[in-house]
Amino acid sequence: MKPHLVERREFEYTRHGTQCLTANFEVATGAVVAPTVGPTRTEEDFVAHVAQTVATDPSGEWVFLVDHLNIHQSASLVASIAQSCDLALDLGEKGKNGILESMETRKTFLSDPSHRIRFVYTPKHTSWLNQVEIWFSILVRRLLKRSGFASTADLRERILAFITYYNMTMAKPFKWTYAGLPLVA
Repeated sequence: MKPHLVERREFEYTRHGTQCLTANFEVATGAVVAPTVGPTRTEEDFVAHVAQTVATDPSGEWVFLVDHLNIHQSASLVASIAQSCDLALDLGEKGKNGILESMETRKTFLSDPSHRIRFVYTPKHTSWLNQVEIWFSILVRRLLKRSGFASTADLRERILAFITYYNMTMAKPFKWTYAGLPLVA
């Protein structure tokens, strides 16, 4: 490294693969709950993650704050939520009719406030409203930046170890500091 130059990776750097972290941030405590680390980010992975999260409190009320990624509005997620909430409904057929007809109809079903498990969708291009994104930046700064991992298994273990450490020592609710000045027309 030299002053005023961007840090670069050495030519010997070898990337051993990637992992996908799906995490839940509990805003009341600041803890990361039921994280999932795996090789892919598919519809099935997200449904399994939500089921794993709900299993930590099977009869509780759940509100998931998510963006508009297609897996957050999938047909299998609708079916899973309908089953978890004991809703005996005809969901219809994907692409044809009923709740499963389109992403919009699925989103409406998933965000229904009368459901015990529901999803709130952030407006597009507002990831900063989702507090888990702030936590992801902590993960990057404290663990991932300038780190090397021997394998994807090593990466996974270190991420999960960091989450455990974070929950025991650093977890606290984020304090929003923006005063919210009103817009003037």
